[in-house]
Amino acid sequence: ARAHADQVVVTVFVNPLQFGPGEDLERYPRTLDADLRLLASAGADVVFAPAVDEVYQGEPVVRVSAGALGERLEGAHRPGHFDGVLTVVLKLMHLVRPDVAVFGQKDAQQLAAVRAMVHDLDVGVEVLAVPTVRDTDGVALSSRNAYLDAGERVRARALVEAIRAATAAAEAGLPASAVLAAATGVTASADVEVDYVSLVDPTTVLAVAADHSGPALLVLAAHVGATRLIDNAVLHVTGEETR
Repeated sequence: ARAHADQVVVTVFVNPLQFGPGEDLERYPRTLDADLRLLASAGADVVFAPAVDEVYQGEPVVRVSAGALGERLEGAHRPGHFDGVLTVVLKLMHLVRPDVAVFGQKDAQQLAAVRAMVHDLDVGVEVLAVPTVRDTDGVALSSRNAYLDAGERVRARALVEAIRAATAAAEAGLPASAVLAAATGVTASADVEVDYVSLVDPTTVLAVAADHSGPALLVLAAHVGATRLIDNAVLHVTGEETR
């Protein structure tokens, strides 16, 4: 963010609108003190950490709809999730008035939905993505990693191992169908409960054709014990096997 703006505002907010019934809103990790120390060392100028009643004065009458994009993949497993995400993001953009907004690549479908909203509603904010940050074992950083015990943490590596297998297949020039098969081969033999593994268009999150050529987004979601984790990687596939 600092490379693109002279003032950096970081928002820390657990948004109730994006949690569905039976999800982990109440126990979702809240580490504001640690976040503030980290942000101070990183040089953030302002931290905006509002209470829920500062953002929502009662139940919102109007919400932003993510449309069909919000009903695929994560949206199919978490109905209404992306409507809640877009509603709070638009509110925060109105409150903070940024020129640039930075989002993590880890939540790739969220990133696609935010970009679509900003484009379609002429919000006037440049949306940038930063690469997924990973721990030393390759597992993508996530607040929900705190739920994992030692054994589950080892099992969670299946997601990044699937990404590595798909990446190797893509770099070897294999077609999209084989790239996807490389990933599903890993997850099928892992001790995780898979929600989905798919190779999709990064903008629409629709599945790409078996002979697709160009950028593609590998997206994964799986339960490791009681914890649901997601991960993804942007790949380039050639459309046909290199000989």
